Amino acid sequence: MAENREQWGSKIGLILAMAGNAVGLGNFWRFPYIAATNGGGAFMIPYFFALIVIGIPVMLIEWSIGRYGGEHGHATIGPMIYLQAKKAIKPKKALIIGALAGAIAFGVTLLLNSYYTHIIGWSLGYAVQALIGGYSGIDGGTFFVNYITDPKMLIFWIISMLLLALAVMKGISGGIEAWIKVMIPAIYIFGIILTIRALTSEAPVNPDWSAMNGLKFAWNPDLDKLNSSSVVTAIGQIFFTLSLGMGIICNYASYLQPDEDIVEASVATVSLNEFAELILAGTSIIPISYAFLGPEGIKGSIGLSFMALPNIFNTMTCGGIFGAVWFFLLFFVGFTSAIAMYNYLVTLLEEDLGIERKKGAWVIFIVYLVVGSPIALESIMTNTANLFYFKELDNWIGNYLLIVLGLIEIIVVAWLVKEPALAEMNKGGLWKVPKWFFKLFHQFLTPVSIIIFLAIFTKNYAVAGNFKLIPSYMEGMEQYVVWVNLARAVIVCVLLAGFIQTYKSIKVKYTSEINNNTVPIK
Repeated sequence: MAENREQWGSKIGLILAMAGNAVGLGNFWRFPYIAATNGGGAFMIPYFFALIVIGIPVMLIEWSIGRYGGEHGHATIGPMIYLQAKKAIKPKKALIIGALAGAIAFGVTLLLNSYYTHIIGWSLGYAVQALIGGYSGIDGGTFFVNYITDPKMLIFWIISMLLLALAVMKGISGGIEAWIKVMIPAIYIFGIILTIRALTSEAPVNPDWSAMNGLKFAWNPDLDKLNSSSVVTAIGQIFFTLSLGMGIICNYASYLQPDEDIVEASVATVSLNEFAELILAGTSIIPISYAFLGPEGIKGSIGLSFMALPNIFNTMTCGGIFGAVWFFLLFFVGFTSAIAMYNYLVTLLEEDLGIERKKGAWVIFIVYLVVGSPIALESIMTNTANLFYFKELDNWIGNYLLIVLGLIEIIVVAWLVKEPALAEMNKGGLWKVPKWFFKLFHQFLTPVSIIIFLAIFTKNYAVAGNFKLIPSYMEGMEQYVVWVNLARAVIVCVLLAGFIQTYKSIKVKYTSEINNNTVPIK
């Protein structure tokens, strides 16, 4: 059983922390351009399907895995999956599955956060620039290239990571919870301010590009724009926006009381996240971008947030203030998710190496400086904003592997453990997951949907040339392929290191039963 472990200081702190974990850049940076690129209202059909069939069931699974793991003294996903799997299969096989899950979580929390923190740093830097008029009168694209190729601007990346280190080193209730209680309310306040401004925006370029027409574009489904690509993208967005398949929900849930109502907590987490994504981001960024840029102008990843929107703020009344609100909002949502990934790695050092939390926070700070440096070096050395290293990491870490981890979780819990998993999920809860729901969703619709999705996703990646030595998206820019293959090499090395670390960690803690390949009868 677990020793005396730190726990959340209050129920509201727990809910806000989980909301902060889920409410991140996926809501405000990623969702608007993803929705616009995939047909606006048409995208919402597969989006809601993915939310109901995959998002909510996997969220329940991760809360359950995390709480159970915490009861046994674990806060990382590898040992948690081992504990679940060994209920149904031999310990040696459970060890492999646990090590695989731990490797993916290690890769996601290390590599996804390595570029996530850069976006946070850009957001903080842009917020300062908005207040001082730094990008006023300058084309957004030109300013962004100048920004990320200027070594001096890395100071905002470093400041962001220092703040993360300071928050994590103070622990769960004294550090993470304290920061979250300030940032989450600020996120919703800033989001509401932007929503009001967006819905009162004029259409200065084209009368048809009104904010109201932007809302229609976002919510009126045009079935002609619905295709298999939008379905695949919707599933990926649900995993990214809810922070599923990363190990960090399980990590936060490990600090729960043994009888905490995880069904209620899961629903609260999803609800707060969807309010931020659909109501705030969907009714602020999409309408305001539509009003100034039209339906085609919204389609862009980094381009929308850091190139197009600054141009809009340049032409808007009080644009400097609203620009600062937008970029501080991005900073806050990025910070509340990054802090969870940062904490996961610090916890790993605590549990497996016995490194004290404060020292561990500084170790991870240095590690993030190292693994995040290629993103900065590529821009500075090539004097471009191609960000190929960034894109390749996002292709495999931010879009693919987290879904593989979600599939592992649900197969272990719903297909191997089965009925006892449902009992664990409902323990201490006022709300109960019905048996029919568990059978229909957890044991059938959710895993089957994820398997089909991964098959289509893999096929699409192959057709798009993402498995080639020189990916098809680099056509005409082959001289930069070294950055793509560097990203691939880093991914392989990190996953291998994560597998070895998790394998050894589990084997040390459960040596006897693994060597005997038998679980002791209690």
